[in-house]
Amino acid sequence: MASYRIALNFEDGVTRFVECRDDEKVLDAAFRNKINLPMDCSDGVCGTCKCRAESGTYDLGDDFIDDALTSDEAEGGLVLTCQMKPSSDCVIAVPTTSAACKTGQQKFAATVARIIPHNDAAIVLELDADAAPAFLPGQYVNIDVPGCGQSRSYSFSSAPGETRLGFLIKKIPGGLMSIWLERAEVGTKLELTGPLGSFYLREVQRPLLLLAGGTGLAPFLSMLEQLARTNPDQKVHLIYGVTRDLDLVLVDHIEAYAKRLPNFTFSTVVADAASGHPRKGWVTQHMPEDVLNGGDVDVYLCGPPPMVDAVRKHFDDTGVKPNSFHYEKFTPNVAAKEAA
Repeated sequence: MASYRIALNFEDGVTRFVECRDDEKVLDAAFRNKINLPMDCSDGVCGTCKCRAESGTYDLGDDFIDDALTSDEAEGGLVLTCQMKPSSDCVIAVPTTSAACKTGQQKFAATVARIIPHNDAAIVLELDADAAPAFLPGQYVNIDVPGCGQSRSYSFSSAPGETRLGFLIKKIPGGLMSIWLERAEVGTKLELTGPLGSFYLREVQRPLLLLAGGTGLAPFLSMLEQLARTNPDQKVHLIYGVTRDLDLVLVDHIEAYAKRLPNFTFSTVVADAASGHPRKGWVTQHMPEDVLNGGDVDVYLCGPPPMVDAVRKHFDDTGVKPNSFHYEKFTPNVAAKEAA
């Protein structure tokens, strides 16, 4: 008997993972894990348990009525969790909060394995967890800063399935995490909460354009590693924009993916007009028309709010309408992230 991993993504950004047998309905698997997904009848009649399957394959059977789920809704990816039986790993968007489903964020511990500074721009933090935490490539966790009762949010730069967890952290003078990392020691135990966020790699069906601003590169490293393992021939272009030359970190990691992924290309852009970099300015000034593929492209963007706003305006001004546009804004020293 096979079982599959089901990611339940709630409206408040919380993600919970459950194992569901191939002869088991998703609603029952969630209940078995003490997650009360919305339901009234559990018989395919009321439609209360309707969710959206964002990826994966499954069987809905025929034990539901059209009033609960129309054929058009089913073709559009809507499912009844009281009828849905998976035949692969699946990602399901649940149209309510985790609290409404009597669940919440998960916590786990990890220990500091390595701290690698990159000039005055960023710090790579590597942690070892006892077990590989489940998350979707692109998601983040809140890491408690020891001794102060506060946390900071960082995207995984490592891929799911690893016990060695990677994070790319912007070095901020006077920043809470930056100060702590200056004196942190290998072996220190940290508490993490997550995974969190609606910014993650969806099911890949067309070319991808990845736009990274500064340490917004982190989630794309996770996505690229996942693609290298599962879809190495996928066409992907990454544009990595920074303010200064010194902010260009982990370029060697990107170059390594260019060797592993035959259809992966990338470019770097520096905003500083005094830079000697061959591409100066903003990422919107170095976005080749061919990577937009006439709009048949999925765009992922992670960067500071001005960058996100500039890219959105660029698409509006040029009339470009990507098939999908997923973005995450981040602001230094702010625990919460905004994603769409």
